Amino acid sequence: MVQEKRPALTQCKAWAELKARADAFAGIDLRTLFEQQPSRVEALTLEAGKLWVDFSKHRLDPGVLETLLALASERRVSAAIEALFAGEPVNTTERLPAGHWRLRAEPEEAGQEVLQQLSCMGQMVHKVHSRQWRGLFGDPITDVVNLGVGGSDLGPLMVATALDEHCPAEGQRPEVHFVSSMDGSQLSRLLNRLDPGRTLFIVASKSFRTRDTLANADAALAWLRAELETDGEELLGCHFIGVSANPDAMTEWGIPQSNQLRLWDWVGGRVSLWSAIGLAVAMRIGMPAFRELLDGARRMDDHFRREPLAGNLPVIAALIDIWNINFLDIRARAVLPYDARLKFLPSYQEQLEMESNGKSVNVDGESVDYHTCPVIWGEVGTNAQHAFYQLLHQGTQSVVCEFVMTGLPHGFSDVKSSTVSQHRLSQANCLAQSHLLAFGSEDDEVDPHRLYRGNQPSTTLHLSDFGPQALGSFLAFLEHRVYVQAAIWGVNPFDQWGVERGKVMAKQFEQLLESNPDNLELLFLPDYSTQNILRRLARTEKE
Repeated sequence: MVQEKRPALTQCKAWAELKARADAFAGIDLRTLFEQQPSRVEALTLEAGKLWVDFSKHRLDPGVLETLLALASERRVSAAIEALFAGEPVNTTERLPAGHWRLRAEPEEAGQEVLQQLSCMGQMVHKVHSRQWRGLFGDPITDVVNLGVGGSDLGPLMVATALDEHCPAEGQRPEVHFVSSMDGSQLSRLLNRLDPGRTLFIVASKSFRTRDTLANADAALAWLRAELETDGEELLGCHFIGVSANPDAMTEWGIPQSNQLRLWDWVGGRVSLWSAIGLAVAMRIGMPAFRELLDGARRMDDHFRREPLAGNLPVIAALIDIWNINFLDIRARAVLPYDARLKFLPSYQEQLEMESNGKSVNVDGESVDYHTCPVIWGEVGTNAQHAFYQLLHQGTQSVVCEFVMTGLPHGFSDVKSSTVSQHRLSQANCLAQSHLLAFGSEDDEVDPHRLYRGNQPSTTLHLSDFGPQALGSFLAFLEHRVYVQAAIWGVNPFDQWGVERGKVMAKQFEQLLESNPDNLELLFLPDYSTQNILRRLARTEKE
């Protein structure tokens, strides 16, 4: 299918109408909207599988939503969804499809190559859990260390932490650790606690050229060689697994083919946790639970590709983001999970959204004259209440808040359990904050220092029966929301050229730090700041 050319965003009829509607909303607050529209909660609460979302605390009405859907129609969102699942090159700058959805699809759509890698993952996980995977001197593996950065770390770390309570049904799972920092401090502290003969490293890098990851892999290999007093090739076969789209580079580094898992160029890093990049997750929760995670994501895929736009959860979420950013000029969103199991969710969403849609050039290479991705930040809600809610309630700028609630912790159904009571306390705090942000003080507070103005928009998302399937659906929802935003804004969410030049320049600066940084003015004019820092660092090392 060849997509029809879309009209320029700001030339769309619906864009102009939304501008006019936004002007009319200048004097309307959420309290008024709720008083005038008793049925808005029912109309603005959508559900898909084990995820339901309440959008009613946003400053919009049925007319705004209808016009947003008209904008989606003008921008060919339905065609963009069809193109994604048809395998078209939606990654336009690299001329590649975005096939991450295939990683969790039914077998006929997933394809043999995906199924084969899942099978290999399962064999490795079973071998470790059944204590058949042995270190160099015959000891069973007790610790697995994932060496990765960006999408090879943030997604797996978030999911493995969120689902930590889901233990494998059989065998004994290892402790799973994550290392991403290249400065050596994170890895060295971890290695001091590990038994080298019982430690297995996963080197996760799509290109297998990522400097950060390979620096940690080299350090881990040097540690094993020193501690086990050997440098034989069998060491790598016992203590390293590679995950990459570059098998030649894995082989060159020393990882035997039997220990290699494959990626493909059609899997972007920040949507790669469903692939062999998720091996660390499977090591922690077991392969059956990992497959439940994939199943949950597939269910959301089915909803996204088949549900009409008006009832399509990711589409409506994306359109409301467009309304807030481009028409109400609210350019920040706080991600606030009220469940400590999701403590790494804000970091994951930061990468998923800002690396995808943080673009100022559209797919045709033209500068855009409208805002795209908001600034994403956040924290576990109970900590955030004591950190930055002051700004949310009484600051000078509007921030969209995204509250994430979950079902009861796994295995706790006794209403007398203290864990259940704590869970209810967390839910009560979440509801209190969203209410206060929306409606402000309910009494006539005369002290301006104690005034809660309200009228701050928020979304409340609830993952019922929190587990692998519910989390999988939720994460796929977040991915598809980003894709719809990109379709509206006309940007490519699957490239990240903004991070590449810095990596290249870092090599130049590394060479300068290793040498005497003379004649810097010839290299970095007019950056006198960097020249000065380099000279100071050079002097510090000599002292």
